[in-house]
Amino acid sequence: MMISTRGRYALRVMVDLAEHTGEGFVPLKEIAERQEISEKYLESIIAILSRNQYLIGMRGKGGGYKLARAPEEYTIGSILQETEGNLAPVACLSGNQNECSRKGTCRTLPMWEKLDTLVHDFFEGITLKDLIQQQEPQK
Repeated sequence: MMISTRGRYALRVMVDLAEHTGEGFVPLKEIAERQEISEKYLESIIAILSRNQYLIGMRGKGGGYKLARAPEEYTIGSILQETEGNLAPVACLSGNQNECSRKGTCRTLPMWEKLDTLVHDFFEGITLKDLIQQQEPQK
C-alpha cells in the first residue's frame, strides 16, 4: 500500500486546520505557505474535502476554510478514504464487483484480510486531535 501525495497532503491540510481551530476561516494561501504545497494543487484537495463536508469554505474578504467538525471527530482513516478511495492491500478486497474466482480456495486470502483489517483499524484509531496533541516532529 502506498498513500499518494493527494492523501498525504489532505492529511497535512486537515492537521493544519485542526491546529488553527477557533481562528475562524483560514485563507488557502496561508495553508499553502505553511504546508509548502502549491495553491493550485491544494485547491483540488480542498475541493474533495469540501464536497464531502469535511471542510466549510467561505469566499471573499475574511474567507478561507475551516473544519466542519471538531478535530476529535475526524479519523485519519476517513480522510484517507475520501482522498485515496479504498486502502485494500489487494484488488480482491477493494470492494469492487469483480470478485475473484479463486476466493473460495485462495490460501492467501485470510492473510490479506487480516492485513486489511489491521490497516483499517490502525487509521480509524487515530484522530486529528491525536495528531495535533503529539509533540512537534524533530527536524
